[in-house]
Amino acid sequence: MLKPVMGIQLYTLRDYIKTEEDFDSTLSRLEKMGVTDVQISAIGDFPAEAQARCLKKHNMEVCVTHKPFDRMLTDLDSMINEHRTIGCDAMGIGAAPDSSRGSAEAVRAFIEKADEVGKYLSQKGMTFNYHNHDFEFKKLPGSNYNMMDLLLSETDPAYFRFIPDVAWIHYAGADPIDILKRMKGRVKVIHFKDYIINDKNERQFVSLGKGVVNLEECYKAACELEMPYIMYEQDCDWEGGDPFASTAESWEYMMKLSGGNSK
Repeated sequence: MLKPVMGIQLYTLRDYIKTEEDFDSTLSRLEKMGVTDVQISAIGDFPAEAQARCLKKHNMEVCVTHKPFDRMLTDLDSMINEHRTIGCDAMGIGAAPDSSRGSAEAVRAFIEKADEVGKYLSQKGMTFNYHNHDFEFKKLPGSNYNMMDLLLSETDPAYFRFIPDVAWIHYAGADPIDILKRMKGRVKVIHFKDYIINDKNERQFVSLGKGVVNLEECYKAACELEMPYIMYEQDCDWEGGDPFASTAESWEYMMKLSGGNSK
């Protein structure tokens, strides 16, 4: 049974990684917390070489990224070189483009393109990874199945992998444990996120362990299914409006849950 490495999805801190200086400062704060692994997403427009310098300085490794799918279709070799520079072998997208969601035909057209990207990445020693939200679990028009059903059954497991987000799965009304089991062998990184339904009957993200997602069971499943990394992510609704406060609180929860970082 594998003990996943815990880390931070930097999308949570996206407003503090727009420049090399801010990236360096943010990694310094995370390093002091004991973080060793991150996911890069929504980073500013500064060179991969500068990113690599900051990562090395603060003893950080990058397990996966989120990058634009459109760019993968037109500039993949450059993206591969950038990932090699930062020492990352997993390229991900945050969601399918809007145009790829509305029908089975649109989903299948996306799958064809994504498998092509994944196959090329595989030839270069890398992987393509897909992060879900809740829309993937809504029935497609004129069918009794949803987008996730197609992504799981009609993509090539050798070329198409997943970044399951347990909170979005739960919010969609699906069972995170069931989905993790269906993704067995196709997951390097899981996103841990939590939420509540507030007094206004609205979804509100919260620090890990303060919401309705059974993260303890998700962690047990990740261990049993040998999924190597768990990244904390919180899109918004941070404690006191401060994403660093939510990150620190969630990191403390992750350390208690796991018995300490496994690296």
